[in-house]
Amino acid sequence: MHCVIFVDQHPDTLGGMQTSVRLQRRFLELAGHQVTIVSPRHRGKHVQDPSIIELPSIPLGPGEYSMCIPGRASDKTLGQAISRRGPVDVVHVQADFWQAIIGYRFARQHKLPVVHTMHNRLDVGIAATMPFPGLVQRGFGLAQKAFLRTGEKAAANAWTYLARFTKHAQRVTAPSSHFARLLQDRGVFGHVEVVPNGMDDAIAAELLAQPAVAPNPRPRLAWVGRFSAEKRLLPFLDAVAIADIDAEIHVFGDGADRAKAEAKAKAMGVPTVLIRGKVPYRQMLTELRRADALVQTSQGFETQGMTVFEAAALGTPSLLSDSSIAEDLPKGAYWLTEGDSIEALAEALGRCVAQLKDGSGPDTDSFDSASFLQSRQTALMVSVYEEAISDFAGRNV
Repeated sequence: MHCVIFVDQHPDTLGGMQTSVRLQRRFLELAGHQVTIVSPRHRGKHVQDPSIIELPSIPLGPGEYSMCIPGRASDKTLGQAISRRGPVDVVHVQADFWQAIIGYRFARQHKLPVVHTMHNRLDVGIAATMPFPGLVQRGFGLAQKAFLRTGEKAAANAWTYLARFTKHAQRVTAPSSHFARLLQDRGVFGHVEVVPNGMDDAIAAELLAQPAVAPNPRPRLAWVGRFSAEKRLLPFLDAVAIADIDAEIHVFGDGADRAKAEAKAKAMGVPTVLIRGKVPYRQMLTELRRADALVQTSQGFETQGMTVFEAAALGTPSLLSDSSIAEDLPKGAYWLTEGDSIEALAEALGRCVAQLKDGSGPDTDSFDSASFLQSRQTALMVSVYEEAISDFAGRNV
């Protein structure tokens, strides 16, 4: 089948969603399917990919992100580009904003079934990253109403906004049980199917075939993510300073808070905090395998917490700030903070490092690494596609 995936940011930019989409594409193609990705034009230098349709875009802040303007111009550009890629069987929307609108317009114009994967907690994310979040959400609702011609009042909150999209979807998926349940409880869709983001089979096999990693004499902690407010990197560094732990801390990623993070790390001295920046996917997995623990610090924002599961699959436990993420992990495979404050995180860091040193901490032996391989998730998603295609055909006989 030919699947067209719509994403709000180019798959070569930084983000867990982008990583998951790259893997989904690769494993769908390995299974014999054709994949086309539709995204905003990449703002940096990169290798052109004929399977990625880059629509005209405008900068979105000072970083690498950009946005498209839905409408007749983008419809025409997309239609011409898609016509050179062959007939389409299913539209897969993995976006929340401009590309979601463009994707649903495309599906409606070409009478195609839609699968919508929800990746983001819009209510939390917009509040954490935007000034006047209520007005921002109202603006997205007005754009949705105008470009999709919903015939309803503009959605005033995130859940109504998402539900306006899914009225036109055949299937909706989410990457975790807790997020799927939340979407159902908030009325976004009646039944949300769980299809996790997975990990590259070959890299996992290669890393797991190597001898077990011995504990580092000085515990090595990894922090991975976008350097932005909702990920709570700066509070994490404040907690490290308060905890006064004897550990080596490696921070991976990039974003708007990088300069502040580097200044905090430099001022801290010991324990050592190394801001490593953005690294390739294979290296990131290798670093997770080498670490004694992964630290996850966002609260109420993650819809899966992908790196937590990658780490567990590679034998590395995590310290979690979000109890919802823990729901999909075996008991005893993680530490959990006892509160949302910086002080509670500092206490948990102290406990984590002490237990790593004496060997009494959690382990991931009960986590089934094979369950997290991308090949399994791709097989699940293909079944979702087939159901959506069948359901759409049945309703349009």
